[in-house]
Amino acid sequence: MMWLLYQAGLCLLLLIASPFLLFGRRGHYLQTLRSRMGRAAALDSVAEAPIWLHAVSVGEVGVAASLIRSLPAETPLLVTTITPTGQQEARRQLADRSTITYFPFDLDFAIRPFLDSVGPSALVLVEGDLWPLVLNRVKKRRTPIIVVNGRVSDRNYRRLQKLRPLLGPLFGPVDFFAVQGAQDRHRLLTLDVPESKIEVTGNLKFDSLPPTRLPELEQEIRRLSAGRWILIAGSTMATEEAIVLDAFARLGGSQRALLLLAPRHPERFAAVGELLQSRNLAHLRRSAFSGSASSAGAEPPSVVLLDSLGELSSLYAIADAAFIGGTLVDTGGHNPLEPARFGTPIAIGPSMQNFSDIERLFDEAEAWTRVTDAASLAECWQGWIDDPQAASRCGQRAERLAEQHRGALEKTLAVLERHLPALRS
Repeated sequence: MMWLLYQAGLCLLLLIASPFLLFGRRGHYLQTLRSRMGRAAALDSVAEAPIWLHAVSVGEVGVAASLIRSLPAETPLLVTTITPTGQQEARRQLADRSTITYFPFDLDFAIRPFLDSVGPSALVLVEGDLWPLVLNRVKKRRTPIIVVNGRVSDRNYRRLQKLRPLLGPLFGPVDFFAVQGAQDRHRLLTLDVPESKIEVTGNLKFDSLPPTRLPELEQEIRRLSAGRWILIAGSTMATEEAIVLDAFARLGGSQRALLLLAPRHPERFAAVGELLQSRNLAHLRRSAFSGSASSAGAEPPSVVLLDSLGELSSLYAIADAAFIGGTLVDTGGHNPLEPARFGTPIAIGPSMQNFSDIERLFDEAEAWTRVTDAASLAECWQGWIDDPQAASRCGQRAERLAEQHRGALEKTLAVLERHLPALRS
């Protein structure tokens, strides 16, 4: 009865959200509905008894990629995501090693055909994303369930505390939690997860694979910079681009630097392009050029809009400074380790609750500069342009910190080998 009520409630929510799901995001959900109902064509060719890795979006896919590249090449794998950007990133990085599709709706009519087609030997959840009915149905098949790189964010912890008496179906089926830090362990313990099912293995994001370098694109960006500083505002969120552009204007705009602006979500590319147009900023869209084929001879732009996927992380390598988006608006922040690996100095806003362990480490090491608004971001950039050695020292502290905290991959692989029979045979 409990599961019938749960599914009825979820169906009601899906019905309410159906106009957005069917027609929002350029019809993406309508196009992927069959896959989300557990009937993806890709499942017809899935390898027998694969390890099923679930990675919600782009960040989790990067973690999954680190794990997958460290597993034996013959290991059969299935990767699922929920977001379209995660799906594209998974196909870009992992199509040569795994079958890729969408995570099924948490409803029996989607889960059963999915599991019947896949027959997974194990379910590995990257960072969490626990869906109670999927967990229940997987566990009924006596399939091991492991969480890797697990974390409990501030926001989720507050919610889970209120639901503590109801968490049995959420945490009970999971065989083991390999978590990022001591705080995540403590929070799971307070939510009644047995101590024997938790181990701190570190943050796999520190062990993520280096991005594939894009020499032609890098060369073109350098040409467009015309000797100016290259500033990146990466993974920006709604309303944040306006703050970044205000800071860029205070800095002196195109006289001092070239700004690479990379919105987090593809469906916002057009809106950000309209914002640039409304401000009369000379700009180019990444989609308008390829390699060295952009408008040679034209006046260098003030801004390049990175309306592309999978290229931002590699461009941090040529940036003179970076701002991490999602931090000047209350969304919890994004991963700062991508620019840190290249020693790129980082400016960051106050909202980093989704990465609290990383935030603490970077604050203690003074491995970034905190900003609060357009004025302080402009002041930060101005200071680095005027004193490149100070910028370099900040970047070096970030690079050292990122290197010092590697090692989670080895510990996580040891957990998987202990719990997954498929990796012991």
